[in-house]
Amino acid sequence: MILERRNFMNFNKLGTNFEWPKGMPDIRNLQKLGQLYQLGEAGANEIGTKLENLDSEFQVNYDHNPIHHIEERMKDVQSLAEKMNRKGYDLTIDNIKNHIFDVAGIRVITNYIDDVYLIKKLLLSQSDVTLIKCKDYIKNPKPSGYRSLHVVVSVPVFQSNGSHDVNVEIQIRTVGMDMWASLEHKLRYKTDIDDKLVAQYGNDLHGYAEELSGIETKMQKIYKKLNNYEV
Repeated sequence: MILERRNFMNFNKLGTNFEWPKGMPDIRNLQKLGQLYQLGEAGANEIGTKLENLDSEFQVNYDHNPIHHIEERMKDVQSLAEKMNRKGYDLTIDNIKNHIFDVAGIRVITNYIDDVYLIKKLLLSQSDVTLIKCKDYIKNPKPSGYRSLHVVVSVPVFQSNGSHDVNVEIQIRTVGMDMWASLEHKLRYKTDIDDKLVAQYGNDLHGYAEELSGIETKMQKIYKKLNNYEV
């Protein structure tokens, strides 16, 4: 049962009832962008449902919840335009489809490091999920110390006019990695912080990333010994 319906913009009504200012993008291109975002959200919902089902299965069969929580997000249009500009592409629907793979995104927060790879393995084993690309920043952290597993998959979304393959980016990381990434993001992108403090705290965070990784590995070993947990 749908308890809340999100109010996507109706571009047909908008084009009929609203006089578009000169210099603004053509209403048809905005409609295509809206359709792209609606498909992306539907794709993220499909992946989200699959992940929730896997987590429920593990709770029943193994008394273990590999997923701590899941966050879904659609890329902000301004961020999308900035990314297209950085990559040197014109802001067209075709370029977005061909070159931007994270319009729709899901962040999966796990309890332990092993759960990150378990989620990836189980999700990619499903017959309707196709791997597009994968970047492992856990085994190969970024210079800043950032750790996360980034996976882009394609999943079919069924609509009234047929099936559409939709790309969804999935970021899988532990609770500790997520806490670190949130703080590092605030440090890097909060514009009123003094540059000297950014450099100082950036160095501190790099060291903390190493410490967190070591602590999470030790805690995982304790958990596995206590529960004899294997998959």
